[in-house]
Amino acid sequence: MSGSGTGKGKGKGGRGSGKSQSKSSKAGLQFPVGRIGRYLKDRKYASRMGAGAPVYMAAVLEYLCAEILELAGNAARDNKKSRIIPRHITLAVKNDEELNKLLGNVTIASGGVLPNIHAVLLPKKASAGSKKGMSASQDY
Repeated sequence: MSGSGTGKGKGKGGRGSGKSQSKSSKAGLQFPVGRIGRYLKDRKYASRMGAGAPVYMAAVLEYLCAEILELAGNAARDNKKSRIIPRHITLAVKNDEELNKLLGNVTIASGGVLPNIHAVLLPKKASAGSKKGMSASQDY
């Protein structure tokens, strides 16, 4: 009776096949749950931390990365590129209302700015007065 499946004593006692499984794979995530949990403990954000906190945080971070990468991939495809560069990430974030609010104060290196020309600076369109022989530059 040395703990061979009876439920007493130390060891797994019949649970599982002995092969260890990471916390990330248990949660169905790609982001490292164990590493995030270790960082949360080491940096003392709180004196106590629940077991679900690193899982939840890893899931949120994974979702945000997936969302940004999807939009940046669309921006790269629009520019006929097969690789995502910082410019595509900037375009993705700035064109999405919620991501722009979340990352409003973030500067992305080599990202550039959104193409934007103020309406006042654009040339005026030909109006009805230009048909009488007047040029568009003399319309006031």
